[in-house]
Amino acid sequence: MTIEITNESGVSVDETVLLRLTEHNLAQLNVSPDADLAILLVDEGAMESLHVQWMDEPGPTDVLSFPMDELRPGTEDAPTPPGLLGDIVLCPQVAETQAQAARHTTLDELILLTTHGLLHLLGFDHAEPEEEREMFGLQRELISAFHASERRRA
Repeated sequence: MTIEITNESGVSVDETVLLRLTEHNLAQLNVSPDADLAILLVDEGAMESLHVQWMDEPGPTDVLSFPMDELRPGTEDAPTPPGLLGDIVLCPQVAETQAQAARHTTLDELILLTTHGLLHLLGFDHAEPEEEREMFGLQRELISAFHASERRRA
């Protein structure tokens, strides 16, 4: 599995945690170890440009996902085939503002946003109430399991 993380945001981010998180989540979702994914961290100006270009919405946002091969989660017996998952774009400055409002760390917010972006790459959405319940429930489970695995590492 190739997970490429590029930080162009100007903000120091613990990329090793995001890498472990993404590897953990992909394993939990039975995605092929031969799948590829890119995570890009950008500043507010770059994120605003992407937000306007792709979503036709003003201002920077926290996370954008750009799926490529339309892969879906697999099962233990039938993992997702190899392919290109796509790109997750994060804005640490927006994440920091949201983290302060939520009263947790910026890294915790980036963990949430990375997981959220990955689920979008795998076809999950939250436009409808039932979709939102499913996606956000899975998001909570993945983050909780990741935090438990991190505690075991310590």
